[in-house]
Amino acid sequence: MKLLYILNVAKRVNNFSYTSMIAARELGVEFHIAGNWSYASDEERRSDEKRYRIRIHQIDFIRTPYHPGNRKAYLQLKKLVQQERFDAIHCNTPIGGVLGRIVGWQCRVPKVIYQAHGFHFYEGASVLNWMFYYPVEKWLARCTDALITINREDYRLAKAKMKLRGKGNVYYVPGVGIDGAQFRDEQSVRARKRGEMNLSDLDIMLISTGELNENKNNTVIISALEKLKDEKIHYFLCGTGDKEQSLRQQAEKAGITQRVHFLGYRQDIGELLRAADIFVLSSYREGLPRSMMEAMASGLPCVASRVRGNTDLLEDGAGGFLCGTADIRGYAEAIGILAKAPVLRETMGRHNLQAVQVFSVETVTAEMKRIYHTEFGTAVVDD
Repeated sequence: MKLLYILNVAKRVNNFSYTSMIAARELGVEFHIAGNWSYASDEERRSDEKRYRIRIHQIDFIRTPYHPGNRKAYLQLKKLVQQERFDAIHCNTPIGGVLGRIVGWQCRVPKVIYQAHGFHFYEGASVLNWMFYYPVEKWLARCTDALITINREDYRLAKAKMKLRGKGNVYYVPGVGIDGAQFRDEQSVRARKRGEMNLSDLDIMLISTGELNENKNNTVIISALEKLKDEKIHYFLCGTGDKEQSLRQQAEKAGITQRVHFLGYRQDIGELLRAADIFVLSSYREGLPRSMMEAMASGLPCVASRVRGNTDLLEDGAGGFLCGTADIRGYAEAIGILAKAPVLRETMGRHNLQAVQVFSVETVTAEMKRIYHTEFGTAVVDD
């Protein structure tokens, strides 16, 4: 049994596909993975193939689904599928989901699975999104034997609206799995990292992680910080993106540049989370945000937007606070309450540590194994 797992753009094989790799291995399925990689060398790629016991294939995907340059990726993917004669395709992300299902249908691959990491049409989405993405997804469902969703809203919509090939199954899986052990608190790490950030024990460190783009809506947090007028509250943004310059200008205009810190791309997110006091996520749209799962696994209280995905993870009033995407006052009040209440931060952090266990690597791997076994039937062999 040969499975091709398709993603989009990635530096190298990472935890995005880890649970599927493990599930496939435990079922005796030969696992291939295709993406647009940034490996430093063939040796580095071969090292990952040996480490994970998989085959890695280069496909020149462009992140934008309907970019004309993806015609090359389509031809590469079709050639790969024809050469390898896969028994199944498991495709992810918008571009992987579109090209993977079209190629699977054209090449008569027996089983095609699509994992949606957040439909572009959802409660509160623009009319344009519904007019464009919804019909496309409905059409592609005809080429799909199984649909995996990672939040409850998408699951309900898919069950009600998507008619899959051969009356296929719709599944809910709680994300791609998180290893909570990577984010457990170490006091020595916290003290050292806060020293690097020039923070005292009395300072409050807000943190967000992810690309600085329109969707992440970081501007509302900066506005909330301006409203709070508390010199002890600092906001650290981990990531880069096209909104960085405008966010810097906003902080400068508000006169709070000394409290808004742009850290750029970081490889020490786990340590930074352990140094922080409050995690903030103000996105307009999420599928099931891994960044917040990592914060919860670090024992942080969270202040987040009340949108799909975030509401799957965060219990309002128990693990933090949910706010409207444009509710500057709401964010300011929530952050202000937590900043002044260390006991409440600790209580909410403990709640999140427990709540995030539902989204663990072990849970998701077991679910993926069950789905593969159901979809592939006698083609797989249990260890």
